[in-house]
Formats: sequence, structure tokens, C-alpha cells
Amino acid sequence: MTGQMMYEQLSVNSLIDHAARFHGATEVVSVETTGEVARSTWGEVSANARRLASALDRLGVSPGARVGTIAWNNRRHLEIYFGVAAGGRVTHTMNPRLTPEQVAYIANHAGDEVLMFDATFLPLVAPIRAHLDSVQHFVLLGARDEAAATKLDGLLFYDELLETGDPDHAWPEIDERAAAAMCYTSGTTGNPKGVQYSHRAIVLHSIGGNQPDGLALSARDTVMPVVPMFHVNAWGVPYIAAQAGCRLVLPGPKLDGESLARLIDAEGVTISLGVPTIWMGLLAGLEKTGATAASMTRTVVGGSALPPSMIPAFRDKYGVDLVHAWGMTETSPLGTLNQLLQKHEDLSEEEQAKIRLGQGRPPWGVDLRIVDEDGQVLPHDGETQGALQIRGHWIVEGYYGQSGNALTEDGWFDTGDVATIDADGYMIIRDRSKDIIKSGGEWISTVELENIAIAHPAIANAAAIAAVHPKWDQRPVLIAVRAAEAEISEDELIGFYDGKVASWQVPDRVVFVDELPLGATGKVLKNRLRESFGEILLESA
Repeated sequence: MTGQMMYEQLSVNSLIDHAARFHGATEVVSVETTGEVARSTWGEVSANARRLASALDRLGVSPGARVGTIAWNNRRHLEIYFGVAAGGRVTHTMNPRLTPEQVAYIANHAGDEVLMFDATFLPLVAPIRAHLDSVQHFVLLGARDEAAATKLDGLLFYDELLETGDPDHAWPEIDERAAAAMCYTSGTTGNPKGVQYSHRAIVLHSIGGNQPDGLALSARDTVMPVVPMFHVNAWGVPYIAAQAGCRLVLPGPKLDGESLARLIDAEGVTISLGVPTIWMGLLAGLEKTGATAASMTRTVVGGSALPPSMIPAFRDKYGVDLVHAWGMTETSPLGTLNQLLQKHEDLSEEEQAKIRLGQGRPPWGVDLRIVDEDGQVLPHDGETQGALQIRGHWIVEGYYGQSGNALTEDGWFDTGDVATIDADGYMIIRDRSKDIIKSGGEWISTVELENIAIAHPAIANAAAIAAVHPKWDQRPVLIAVRAAEAEISEDELIGFYDGKVASWQVPDRVVFVDELPLGATGKVLKNRLRESFGEILLESA
């Protein structure tokens, strides 16, 4: 027997339509590339999204076409998110910190018909134009700029393009299984791979990710995604914010701690999202500027492991709750969020913080398991480590342009992470399978070694890598950045591990550097560290 309920396709246009109709006057704040603060509303974003869809129709951009973007978190990028997808095309966000060769590869592989970019990135785009085989239209995000027009023949300007569009443009009928957005994996160990997000997956991710034990955004929140809009759809925040009717603050290109601290206070931000390096910078920025972050109640931290010292640093001085999250390009990205259970309420702050250091529990919509090298499911006892696998409504099935799917025979996606899961479903990433150190048949977690190092007051940041060893195959080497004006020797830092890990897990060497190589989202590029220091133990053997 079939149920007698209405059936509506799940589509991105439903999110922006809801925001426009029921939260149309709610403000969208945007820091432009010029540093100017522009103010818009969800109603204006919706009207401009319709104008954009209409203008792309008039340009002859085909249905289902990929529209590439190289842009910061700003209002025009937000309009593209909705106008392209709701107009029946695919928003393809690209990382502006990639090399020109990588940008060309990704744009060509995706078959982008249009490339829209902030003025900041004209020097990146103009030299590779001849190598962008499929791109027919180049659009600078802003008003007409005669100087820019001389650097790229046929350059269009976003504001002029919108003037040709209809603010009452009717959205086309869209199959919920059609692609709405597209991102490429980081490609640190090979060519990046394209992940296409369907309308259905984005809407379900917005529902699942915004549960009370998820992001829990409401119309009373002012949310600031510091995570870039070119990185896994800014963790889905633009879509979730539209669904919830939040006031949205887009921070633009200046993501240093001082700029963020001032913006949080000026705009009354209640929740923000980003990687640990961003929040380390924010702590320093708050101290330097005297900003109070009085409006902010919580931050969501993902992308890499949360340093233990960060939880009390935000909680004790600023009253900000840190929520650890985990995900990846292939998971849309929210796979887990770390909220406490009722039984944890009576625990001490220190005991609660220890739980919070893990990546958390999956929201409705996804499931997790760990398996051994033979694919056998392992127990969820909080101790047994295994390969982390995931499945659910917003998890990748296959990569763009590749035949077959990316799943195991029984339908799970292998994340490449090594993890434990306890009886309550709390998951802890022990390491990336490619990063974990395999020494004499035993595994050593780089995450654990890094967290210990960062807990030392003289260390600002650290990364552990596997270095080749003539006897043990691999041994840990720590690459560390001293805190400002701090003094600490290699022997002192190695001694700091005494009693914190087994003696055979202690790093063999510590190398001090001025800074760690970071990717566009703040993750440490360990492949570069392995290239530089992976044979350091052979040199001293």
C-alpha cells in the first residue's frame, strides 16, 4: 500500500525559496575583496540568484553545465551557490591556492563552461586562459573594471551580467538526483578526484547536519563560516543557513585572527566554523585586539585534530563551547559531530573535555563501522582500531568521470582513516592510514604525538611524520614550530613525552622550523614534510 502524502523533489531551490519567503529581511553580511562590508538580505540573495540563472540561460549556458568559481566567502559567491544549482546547473568551486596547472587540470576535467572569479584571482586566471579548453565565458565578480578588461579578452562582469537577468525567473523542474554542486579532493597523492553532490544529498545533509545534536542553527543565530566556500560547500553552511533562516556573515579574504576577532564583535557572531589553525589565530587575535567575543557561544572545529589546550582556552576566558566535527569531501562533509549525552552532564569539565576531543557521533543519515585488513567488522569497544568506513544519504558513490563506484562490495565507503568507535557511537580518528607510523610491526598515532607537543606552552604547532628507519622500517619524527619568543631544545621536547606515551612511541628526532606548510583549508601538508624530512634518520644513521 502506498502512503497518501505529497511528494516533492528535494532541491536546492527549495532552500533559497524558503529563506526568501520566511526570512527575506534577515541580513547577509559580506566582507568584500576591497575590505568594504556590504549588507544584503536573503530576499536580495534570492532575487539575484534568479537573475543569475536567467542571465546564464541568455548566455546559452547548457542545462547541467558546470560553472566554476574561484572566490572567497562573499555575497556574490553565495548568489552563485543558489543561482547556478537552482537554475539547473552545477556549482563547481575551486581552491584558489592551487597551482595554475592544477586549476587548469580541474577545470578541464570537470568540463567547466563558465568560470567566475574574484578580482583577486585575475592574475591566476588570465595566464591559463589558453589552457582552459571547455570554458566559454569568463566572469569577474564585481562591477565593470576597465583595467581588468584589458587583461582578459571578452571578460564579462558579474554585476552587469545580473542586470540582464530576471529577478522573477522561474526555476526549472529539477530531478533531485541531478548534480547541484561539485568539489575536487585535495589530490595530495595523485590527481584530484571530482565529487558531485546531488540536490537530494544537499537537502538531506542540511536536515541531518542541523539536528539539535548537530550544528543546531536557528533563525536566532548569526553564523560565520570561516571554512572556505571552495572547500566542501563551506561544510554545507550556506545551505543550512538558508534552511534555518540564520543571519549570515561571510568574512571575505582576511582570515587572520585580528580581523576575525573584530568582525565577531562588530557583527555579533554566535557561531563560527573552521579548522584548528584558524582558532589558534583567533585566540591570539582576541588577546591582541582586546575583543571579547561576548556574542559567540560555540565554534565548530574540523579538518584536523583538535588540540587539547584549545577547549579550556575558549571555555574559561570567553565562554565559548568547542564542538569537534569530522568529515571529508566525499561525505558532504558532515560525518560526525561531538555533542555530549545526558549521562555526561554530571562529569567534571576536564572529563567532558576529554570526550570532546574525539570526533563524535554520526547524525541521523549516516552510519559508521571499522573493519580489519580482511574487511571483517571490528567491535565498537573504544579500543580496537580499524579502517573507518561510512555510508548514508550524503556519502559519495563514485567519482566524476570514473567508471564503477568507489564503494566496498557491501556498499560502504572507505575513508582512509584509522579509528576507534565506542559503545555509544563516539568515534575517534587515530590517524590517516597514509600518515600512521608503522614501526617494527606496531602502529604509532601521529595525532597523539602532535597533541602532546602542542600541549607544551613553548610549541605553537607541530606535525609528526613517519621517517624511514634502517631497522624498524619507520620511526616518528616531529616537526615543530616554537611559540613566539619561546625557547625549547630538542631534548627538552622529547623529554616532555616521558610518561605520556610508551617509550617506543616517543619521536626519535625533533626538527624546529619557522612554519609548517599548510593547504588552503589550514591542514598541514604532510606529504611535503615527508619529502623534506622522511630520510632524516638515514642521514644520521
